[in-house]
Amino acid sequence: MKPFEHGGNVYSAGVRNDEWLDFSANINPLGLSDSIKNSIIDNMESLVHYPDPTGTLLKQAISVHYGVEPDNIILGNGAVELMYIYFHTRQPRRVLIPVPSFSEYERGAKAAGCQIEMLYMDKEQGFVLDKARLLERLPDVDAVILGNPNNPTGELILRRDLLKILSKAKEAGTDIMVDESFLDFLATDKEYTVLDMIKDYPNLLVLRSMTKFFAVPGLRLGFGVANAELVQKMELSKDPWNVNLLAQMAGVAALKDKTYQMDSRQIITGCINYLYNALSAIDGLKVYAPSVNFILLSVEACGMTSSEFVQAMREKGILVRDCCNYPGMDQYHVRVAVRLMEENQKLVEAIKSLLAER
Repeated sequence: MKPFEHGGNVYSAGVRNDEWLDFSANINPLGLSDSIKNSIIDNMESLVHYPDPTGTLLKQAISVHYGVEPDNIILGNGAVELMYIYFHTRQPRRVLIPVPSFSEYERGAKAAGCQIEMLYMDKEQGFVLDKARLLERLPDVDAVILGNPNNPTGELILRRDLLKILSKAKEAGTDIMVDESFLDFLATDKEYTVLDMIKDYPNLLVLRSMTKFFAVPGLRLGFGVANAELVQKMELSKDPWNVNLLAQMAGVAALKDKTYQMDSRQIITGCINYLYNALSAIDGLKVYAPSVNFILLSVEACGMTSSEFVQAMREKGILVRDCCNYPGMDQYHVRVAVRLMEENQKLVEAIKSLLAER
């Protein structure tokens, strides 16, 4: 089994964090909002108290923002924690994971003793999910994990296709976990989200990360939405104070800050378009069409492996994500985050310079 690794590990780079241009972590490049900063400052004195174990204020804010009932919400120390809690709560014996995909899906399932079955997406077809094959496999597994969009490919699954999968899975008695951690980056998610379908599908768990869009990976915050019975069972399997006080209050402040949300989507959309077009113009790079704030590249035609490319970029002070340890992905793919325009331009120039040197 390939080792599990993640982007954003500036601590292993050996120098100060501010000396790197970090394109390895898919975090909102606008950074911390003033509303979150002020919330943290305003609530510092409250650290002498335990956090609210029920997370009432944050659940209310999530309920208003996303249109789901508080009883259907479970809070997590990041969305990843909720994956682990789900697996330990439900104990599915066989878990199907389309790959390549986020490594914590496999890691979380294995930590609970689940048997992993992988549905390999074809590189020659652009790593597009084969929905027909997925539907065929549903009766043979106990749970399926779908990233929407997929990380690292960026592929989005249409809501209508997800509803077909959910309906067939319900008939088969198969759970479906949909990880919507990056959907907040879209101007609208109506064609993709299934947050509103939990009452129709008791076999559905939807995960959302607030870490990515609100740029708080060091604070850790996420939530899950499911039928009330599953939420109650998962609550019994977790630490009662799993979401700290500052994270809860930061989440409340973030969801109220509509200006930050609108600015983020507008600015990042422009940056995505620029970076995709600029990278696509570089000879030798295969650039996969992005949907949110990261882009998958193949450097095979450049005559380099992903590890060689990553190391060469490190020597230029830039961190990018080597995807060779993703199951189902070869040694030629890397992922780059979308950052602000000036930083994106530096990335493009660094890649051009690197390839010109070869």
